[in-house]
Amino acid sequence: MTTTATLTNTHASKSAINWLADHWLALFLAIYGLWVWTPWLAPIFMHLGWEQAGNVIYSVYRFFCHQLPERSFFLFGQKSMYSLTEIQSVWHGGINPMQLRRFFGNPEMGWKVAWSDRMVSFYGSIWVFALVWWSFRRKVKPLSWGGFVLLLLPMVLDGGTHFLSDIVGIEQGFREANQWLVVLTNHALPASFYVGNALGSFNSWMRLISGLLAGLGIAWLAFPQIIKTQSLSQELEKYNYGKVLEQIRNKDTRSIGG
Repeated sequence: MTTTATLTNTHASKSAINWLADHWLALFLAIYGLWVWTPWLAPIFMHLGWEQAGNVIYSVYRFFCHQLPERSFFLFGQKSMYSLTEIQSVWHGGINPMQLRRFFGNPEMGWKVAWSDRMVSFYGSIWVFALVWWSFRRKVKPLSWGGFVLLLLPMVLDGGTHFLSDIVGIEQGFREANQWLVVLTNHALPASFYVGNALGSFNSWMRLISGLLAGLGIAWLAFPQIIKTQSLSQELEKYNYGKVLEQIRNKDTRSIGG
């Protein structure tokens, strides 16, 4: 390989790496954003009558989310969320989660988003915080591992207690009426706040807030680390590129001397 060819290949590799380094966030926002926001297309497709396309989205995202309708947002209907009782009035799936998740909606109630409310908050917040973080990346210090655990803990606790409660049966366990919270707050809040999963209830707020905090923790921990790794890689690339130039010069010097 000639000196010119070696320099050309090295420069091309360096240019490709630099392009990825300059555009990695845009690529992340595009690719991850496509995955995160596609579930919102499911109710749109169903509303337009494109049921096959909507069913494909529900089927694919079923592997990533339980899609329980009483814990999901609905579009194009009378309400943004429905209680289990309201859903059971039109869908005879009992409290079997495998049957409940198959309820996508109807023209009167609207159509559910293919993410549950927690997943909307969790996955969506990572995308949003990535976008916000870029504007403040030089001012925000990296999150410590201790801080990351603290931000992740609410979702672990809330999701874990929901899971344990649901073992008894969907909306049959201790997270349905939250009597522990009633006692703790001495009935200070309306009864609708304590019971069920309706938008504005304790369970709904906890899923949204815990998902938001977990998304913040992941974005705050991961993206500064990416920048740090990127800086180290660029320094290493400069060092290796310099070595290549030095080797080429030494080779040319030896050729001239020979």
